[in-house]
Amino acid sequence: MVLLLQMKKIAVCNQKGGVAKTTSAINIATYLALKGKKTLIVDLDPQANTTSGLGVDKAEIEHSIYNVLHEHISLEQAIRKTQIEGLFIVPSTINLTGAEVELVNVMGREYRLRKAVSEMERQFDYLIVDCPPSLGLLTINGLTMVDSLIIPIQCEYYALEGLGQLMNTIKLIQENLNSNLEIEGVLMTMADFRTNLTKEVISEVKRYFGDKVYETIIPRTVKLTEAPGFGKPIALYDGQSLGATKYEQVTCEILKIPIKRENGEIKKAELVISKEVKNNTGEGYGKETG
Repeated sequence: MVLLLQMKKIAVCNQKGGVAKTTSAINIATYLALKGKKTLIVDLDPQANTTSGLGVDKAEIEHSIYNVLHEHISLEQAIRKTQIEGLFIVPSTINLTGAEVELVNVMGREYRLRKAVSEMERQFDYLIVDCPPSLGLLTINGLTMVDSLIIPIQCEYYALEGLGQLMNTIKLIQENLNSNLEIEGVLMTMADFRTNLTKEVISEVKRYFGDKVYETIIPRTVKLTEAPGFGKPIALYDGQSLGATKYEQVTCEILKIPIKRENGEIKKAELVISKEVKNNTGEGYGKETG
């Protein structure tokens, strides 16, 4: 295998559920791979939505991240190919639910994932970790291992609810477990540009996080909601959709690649969302995966 530069490790993390965390992890990892970056995504969530969202049959999983953390098998043994060339996954299963209890008395439990990943440092360009919606031992393992984290925040009421706790956890990890941890960026998700609420939340989040907020905002669309049910990232499910365009753009921001934009893009977003609402009678506006 060709040796690469040391990989960039990013966690997608928010202990608040329903913020499009898994949707963001899947699609950012996908577009990293499509842009030529050999990418590994680790599903650290016992719900295993990233695993199913990338089309992996859970019944066929022989080794998962649970086996890596609990049984000391190598990370390489658990890696599987996905439908996207250059994108690989370490899947999750329901067995991971018991990992936090089983590891609680294990020496160096916070470093299990870091140790496993260290063997693969030069075999991938990027590693994306989908953390569970909690601040338990699994999330701590993820944040102890990565260089930075992306925080998805939904454009809805109580958007900043619980973020103080997350920021405190980040500070504690920086002070005790991973001094290099930093915020990669804050991603606004599930935006409905027809409402004043979306604009108010975006403004509030920008006041809180400043220039850490990505310019690209992910809209709430039916296509993004549907794609995981077909086991496909949005690039495969509908690569021409607005959701696909937005996740490609935020990936360009992560890679520091200039974004090509169309005039009146916000207006375009409003029209596409309104059309989807009309065609689907509001369906697909429920809680998103992740």
